[in-house]
Amino acid sequence: MTMSRHRLFRAGFATIAALGADRWLAPLARGRGIILTFHHVRPEPPGPFAPNALLAITPAFLDRTLTHLARRGFEVVGLDEVPGRLADPAPRRPFAVLTFDDGYRDNVLHAQPVLRRHGAPWTLFVTSDFAEGRGRLWWIELERAVARLERITLATGLDCPARNAAEKSAAFEAAYRALRAEPEEVLRAEIAVLCHRAGFAPGAVAGELCLTWDEIRALARDPAVTLGAHTLTHPMLAKHDAVTASREMAESRARIEGETGRPVRHLSYPVGDPTSAGSRDFALARGLGFVTAVTTRPGHLFAGHGEHLHALPRVSVNGLHQTDAALASLLSGVPFLAWNRGRRLNVA
Repeated sequence: MTMSRHRLFRAGFATIAALGADRWLAPLARGRGIILTFHHVRPEPPGPFAPNALLAITPAFLDRTLTHLARRGFEVVGLDEVPGRLADPAPRRPFAVLTFDDGYRDNVLHAQPVLRRHGAPWTLFVTSDFAEGRGRLWWIELERAVARLERITLATGLDCPARNAAEKSAAFEAAYRALRAEPEEVLRAEIAVLCHRAGFAPGAVAGELCLTWDEIRALARDPAVTLGAHTLTHPMLAKHDAVTASREMAESRARIEGETGRPVRHLSYPVGDPTSAGSRDFALARGLGFVTAVTTRPGHLFAGHGEHLHALPRVSVNGLHQTDAALASLLSGVPFLAWNRGRRLNVA
């Protein structure tokens, strides 16, 4: 997502807050509940070149998010409760579900203490290869390669200077956009080349940033934690054939269950936008017996989502918008009236 779009969102959140639309439009816009998406939770501020800063919030902002949920009347529940809440003919107070993707160690170090203070249940979606310390967190690899290099060239024809923070940000954005348009094997191969040029091995980041199986087994003993599957290797499933997509889902679940002894009933599609997970993948997840599967398509949950439990929307808590105005807007549902063009369901 470009910085110009983030500036547009920031202005939109401020406008909604200034007009009080997050309160007077909420009865129309807000659904029965909301599933929030988090990635990193860490106290360190981002540096001048931090293209993945949108994926990181501070523990203090996580605390503010939970406080804001309580003030707005949301009940924080586990993911297991979602089907029943959507099917309830007499809905109760709005609910919120907290989900954390990928399996980062900072979720335990910095998020879990905050969640415990609030008595909040939460879900961790585990990518099996990341827990093995061998997976490709390619978006972080790309950031680190651009940070070290002074020029970014790709076989696709991209050639960008990267001598300072501004040029590095532009180079990252151009490389990211170009590679996302390619088959995933091209994306991973091109970023591996950049890693080698920058002097580090592709695949080394997972061991540094992600929870090991020992740590996940310890976490699994916490009754407040639900473990979900986030595939074996974190692929954009829609770019792969059905056999590969099905194996990624099923074997990830089997591996987590085998390592922890806990059932895995829920799935998160990696990346999760319409180019990464679509109707075929929703059907595969349903056929494999997952109770729910979550996307990154933005929106609140409405009763109609009870018929589409394998294409559930989520709302990202974005590290570039750690403000009360952004929180109030997102929890009201008002921005999604425009985003989804008035549709409550975005499941095609």
